[in-house]
Amino acid sequence: MSAVDPRRPDGTHRVVVTGMGAVTGFGLGLAPYWDGIAGGKTAIKLTTRSFEDLEITRPAATVADYIPGDHFTDSELLMSEPFVQYARLAAREALAEAGLSGEQLTDAAIVLGCGGGGEQSREDAAKQMFGKKRPRAHPMSVPRINHQAAVGMIAIEHQIFGPGLVIATGCAAGSHAVAQATMMLRHGYAGIALTGGTEANVLYSSIRGFDAARIVASDTCRPFSAGRSGLALGEGAGVLVIETLASAQARGAQIIAEIAGFGMSSDARDPVQPTQRGPVRAVRQALSDAQIPPDAIAYVNAHGTGTLLNDVVETNVAREVFGPHADKLMMSSTKSQIGHTLGAAGALELIATLMGMSKGVIPPTVNFLDSDPECDIDCVPNDARDVKFSAALSQSFAFGGVNAALAVRKV
Repeated sequence: MSAVDPRRPDGTHRVVVTGMGAVTGFGLGLAPYWDGIAGGKTAIKLTTRSFEDLEITRPAATVADYIPGDHFTDSELLMSEPFVQYARLAAREALAEAGLSGEQLTDAAIVLGCGGGGEQSREDAAKQMFGKKRPRAHPMSVPRINHQAAVGMIAIEHQIFGPGLVIATGCAAGSHAVAQATMMLRHGYAGIALTGGTEANVLYSSIRGFDAARIVASDTCRPFSAGRSGLALGEGAGVLVIETLASAQARGAQIIAEIAGFGMSSDARDPVQPTQRGPVRAVRQALSDAQIPPDAIAYVNAHGTGTLLNDVVETNVAREVFGPHADKLMMSSTKSQIGHTLGAAGALELIATLMGMSKGVIPPTVNFLDSDPECDIDCVPNDARDVKFSAALSQSFAFGGVNAALAVRKV
C-alpha cells in the first residue's frame, strides 16, 4: 500500500487525523497541554470539594484559569454543564486546526466518549431535594445531565446534521469513540467526524466514590513507580477531527497521522480487577488491524492509572504482546500529568501521542520516585525524551473489564 493510496487492503477508506483540540488541567488549548507534557510538569494538586457541611481534599487536576463567561453566553451556560463546555471548546480548536467550517461539516459525524455526564447537576439536585428537602429540581436538570448534551450542543453550534453518538464505557469511552468513528468513516457512513471524549467529574460525590474504593492517591499519581498509591481524578476534553484520506487529499488538508488500527475486547472475568487476557486481545487486534508488526511500535501511551494492580497488569500485557521487544519499548502515562479524566482519557492520551509523534518527543511519566521490579518497563521517568517515532499505540482499560487500543502511524 503506497503512502498516497486512500484505501486499505480490504477496500475500506483509510482514516487520518487533521485537527485536534484539548482542554486539560494545564488550561485551554493544545499549546499549554504540550508545554506541560514536554516540560515534564503535572497539573495535579490537592483539591477540596464540599457538599453541605461535608468536605474532602484529594489530589486532582482541574482546568486551569477557566472562566465560563469568557466563552459562552448566560443562556448557553444555563443549558450546558462543564463537560459540555469543555467539549465545545476542544471541538472549536480541532475544527480550526483542520480548517473546516460551514457546509463542509453538514454531513459530518460526532462521536464522543463520556463516563459521567452531568454529574454536577446530579449533585446539585441531590443538595436541593435530599439536603434542603425541596420538592423540585432545577428545570434544566434533565437536559444538563444527559450525556448526549455534548454532542447535541456541538451539532447546534456548527450546524452538523450527520449522526451523533455518545459512548459511555467509562475510562475506555474516549478510545472507544475514536474506534467507532473510524469504523463509520472506513465504511462510508461519513467522510468527516469529530470524535474524542469529555469529562467534568472532580466533584465531592465522585471523589468520595473513588476514595471509597481505596484507589485514590494519597499524594499524587505515580504510575509504574515504587511508592505509588493510586489515581488522581482529572477533568477536560480532547476532540479530534478525523476524515477519510480521500477527503483530506481532496481539500489539501495537513495530515497529522493515520488511525491505522483499533482493537476492543472484554475481560469477562471481574468488574473491578483488571486482567491480562482482555487487554492483550485488544492490543493484538489493533496491531493486526493496522498491519503493524509489534517490533515497529516505539511508544505506547499506557492506561497507567498509578494503582498497584493496574500498572503491574499493564506491564505484563506489554511483555506478552511485544515479547523481547518490550525491553526496547517506551511506555509512559499521561495520567501522571493531567490526572485520570475518565471518559476523556483515551482521547487526550491519543492527542498526547500524536503531538509527540509530530514533534519527535516521547511524553514522560512524571512523579516517578523509584523502580518497581514488577513494573520492569521503560516508563520514560520524569523527563520527556527526544526520540523520533512513526508508529505508536494508545490504550485504555476500564472498569467492567472493557478495553480499547488505538494504533497510529505517520502517513
